[in-house]
Amino acid sequence: MKGEERKLLDLFGRLAPEQQDKLITFAEFLSGNGPDSAAASEPLAIPRPAGETVTAAIRRLTRTYPMLDRRKLMAEASQFMAQHALEGREAAAVIDELEAVFVRHYQQYKSEGECRKAKG
Repeated sequence: MKGEERKLLDLFGRLAPEQQDKLITFAEFLSGNGPDSAAASEPLAIPRPAGETVTAAIRRLTRTYPMLDRRKLMAEASQFMAQHALEGREAAAVIDELEAVFVRHYQQYKSEGECRKAKG
């Protein structure tokens, strides 16, 4: 096992179960290997449940928009996750902004697809 892997496992072991869940969700987000990472052309209709956590919202949004490149979303999503987890920002406000980010990225995805169709 590499040093980085050992360090990650050690840090993971020190986290509370809820924090471990957040780390796994974020790792899935970064890798693009979440349970529903198959590409689709239209967003899926997954409603926002009442009392949703930021971690659950990221899962829902990545399932809703499987066609988006998660690497492009990483910087913005990680900022919002940090604002919530480290700064105590209210979950509902963070989720509202995360939803707006995903919609914006989806609109950009659609525009780029339309440009490719027009050129091709």
